[in-house]
Amino acid sequence: MFPISDVIPSRTRPGVTMALIALNTLAFLYELRLDDEQLQLFAYVYGVVPAGFSWPDVVTSMFLHDGWMHFIGNMLYLWIFGDNVEDHLGHGRFLAFYLLCGAAAATVQVFVHPFSAIPMIGASGAIAGVMGAYFVLFPQSRILTAVFLLVFIDIVEIPALFFLGIWFLMQLFSGVGSLGATTAVGGTAFWAHVGGFAVGAAGGLVARMRATARRQYWDGVR
Repeated sequence: MFPISDVIPSRTRPGVTMALIALNTLAFLYELRLDDEQLQLFAYVYGVVPAGFSWPDVVTSMFLHDGWMHFIGNMLYLWIFGDNVEDHLGHGRFLAFYLLCGAAAATVQVFVHPFSAIPMIGASGAIAGVMGAYFVLFPQSRILTAVFLLVFIDIVEIPALFFLGIWFLMQLFSGVGSLGATTAVGGTAFWAHVGGFAVGAAGGLVARMRATARRQYWDGVR
């Protein structure tokens, strides 16, 4: 399954989402100019290395990616889910929320593999938080998804709860499967995805409760 778009149009221009995509793109274009040795050093300097954890690295790591598929996949998911969450939270709160989810995702991964010397890079932890918020804020939404059936491709609408719920369970089961390793050995940081999604869902729940309280207040005033 490959998501294409959701069915809820944004009411406002998603300026922060667009700016985040632009910053990630600029960083990726810079990475493309580096040779393999330079790129490896770049990831160690600006990525999150659990064994040498640094908070500034948490921020810089969110804008780095390991190859075209990593970059394109993350930006697609950010574009699909970010505009509506930004619409609901507001621009400034969305930016703070995005960075908080990214920090929480990195913290969870570091907690699981604290002695790893493998650098973590990518926006997927923060984007997982956006997906978690979308899961709570827009449960009625549907995701237009390309489904590959042997040599055929079909476009279907999948309920957001199902699409995001399956995605989260896949990350959780993969994360549990990685617990047998004493240190991280590279690849996907599943626990970062789990942590980001969980924190994002919690933030989305708070935002939804606040919105409900505001509606009830103004209904009472009228």
